[in-house]
Amino acid sequence: MAHTYLPLEQYKRKWIFNHKDLPVSEADKALIKPLDQKSSMEVWNKWISNRSSRSEQFAKGDWAAKGDAWSETDHWQSAWDSEDSSMPEILQLHFDWLEEAPVYFCYEKYQVIETTWGVFARNWKCFLFFDDGPLLISPKKKQAAIFHQSGQYQVGSRG
Repeated sequence: MAHTYLPLEQYKRKWIFNHKDLPVSEADKALIKPLDQKSSMEVWNKWISNRSSRSEQFAKGDWAAKGDAWSETDHWQSAWDSEDSSMPEILQLHFDWLEEAPVYFCYEKYQVIETTWGVFARNWKCFLFFDDGPLLISPKKKQAAIFHQSGQYQVGSRG
């Protein structure tokens, strides 16, 4: 599936990667690739849900709505608020992905960013300026995470 990307400068949420307190290197910015609406929809329909357009709408039949999809819950907010740039430990341990593994950070059906695991891991705080239920997945792996506005996240596996 060939994707169409928006230049980061044209992405409506580009400010999250240009925040003065959380600088993103130019090398990493080059690997942060927002998908256009059609490509975002294709990724969402294939890997997340072909029924729901946002995580709060997940329903029966969506893998993310299954009780056994999520194995552990932890807090991301305190790590996000700290001076330390490290991801929460449970998040780090759950994903044994290679630095260059492709990942999708899926805000909702029409808002998906493609990047690599390494770029996400270094800049995870920037991605979470919007925390209304985004999911982190990789097309080649089963591990997944969902981030909630409550400051919690869950890790698990896609069905």
